[in-house]
Amino acid sequence: MKKNNSLKVFIVAGEESGDLHASKLIQQIKKYNHQIKFYGHGGDRMKKEGVQIIEHINKLAIVGFIEVIKHLPFMMSVMGKTINWIKENKPERIILVDYPGFNLRLARESRKLGIPVTYFILPQAWAWRENRVSILRDNVDQCLSIIPFEQEWFEERNVKTSFIGHPFIELQYQNSSSDFYRKHDLNPNDKILSIFPGSRQQEVNQHLSILISTVESIMLDMPNLKIVLGKAPGVTIDNIPSYIKIESDNPQLALQNGNAALVASGTATLESAVLDIPIVVFYRFSHFTWFLAKRMSNVKFACIVNLIANKMIVQEFIQNKMTVNNLYNAILPLLNDTSSRKNILLGYNQIRRTLGIPGVYDRGAKEIIKRLPI
Repeated sequence: MKKNNSLKVFIVAGEESGDLHASKLIQQIKKYNHQIKFYGHGGDRMKKEGVQIIEHINKLAIVGFIEVIKHLPFMMSVMGKTINWIKENKPERIILVDYPGFNLRLARESRKLGIPVTYFILPQAWAWRENRVSILRDNVDQCLSIIPFEQEWFEERNVKTSFIGHPFIELQYQNSSSDFYRKHDLNPNDKILSIFPGSRQQEVNQHLSILISTVESIMLDMPNLKIVLGKAPGVTIDNIPSYIKIESDNPQLALQNGNAALVASGTATLESAVLDIPIVVFYRFSHFTWFLAKRMSNVKFACIVNLIANKMIVQEFIQNKMTVNNLYNAILPLLNDTSSRKNILLGYNQIRRTLGIPGVYDRGAKEIIKRLPI
């Protein structure tokens, strides 16, 4: 047994959403043992919580098969550096947060070194690449799930899993709407369309031009409509019309203050459901990534909102279906008091009931603390 003041935990998050969830998990762990030292890969939020960052997420956020291949030498270098750090420092536990392409391999390497592994926010093996189940089963001793149906699905495949609730159930409407309106020269009576092109630069590059064209079409019908773009940290937004206002300090404010939103498929879609904002979902991959994804996917929907509901709650337009005409026809009714809007809000009510109760990060922290030597 080690003394509390020498406990080391290595934690890995490779994207903005993982950095957010990891930072909040660390906050709760420190309430139970403030002497644990945290090291790992992550972003500014984790750094603020005292994590000694070894590799920043700005370099790690890669999506798509071609994109991963392009960056393979760099990622292999990061993996080698990570394994060497673990060998030299021998942390008491490794916590992996989402980011399965990297983290599943690290789980295998950690197992070889005899370091126990917690996986928080599990790989979506139920959607594609079911072979990842065996990696979890053989190399991870603690799986913490945030998706309601995952526990049953994984345990049917002999992966012991704890459902701790979804972190978005912790979301609250923030009390800074007045500052938001003032900052963007808006008022509460304005009708606002929020747009979210993605949290990675390559997503923004794929989506932004179509979104701008869609907005231009909508504004021909609704010239007084206000447009706010929620910009994720670490991405660059260039050459957009001056009437599109950019919220980069707190993108959640752009979402919660919108009447409706156009949202890239990802975690922001579920955030929209929790905040009760009707959305239309879109996503475009590179051609090769899409070619492979179509053949490897096991699910009917791309959007997590529809997957949890097991039916179409929000419209989704993926790859070639992401057109100006489709987005225009889908989002326009959601900006007004229509049956389409009401049906989405009814569906959101059903989804929120499945997400658990507040205290998600605290429950996760307690589960992890149980596994640490004291």
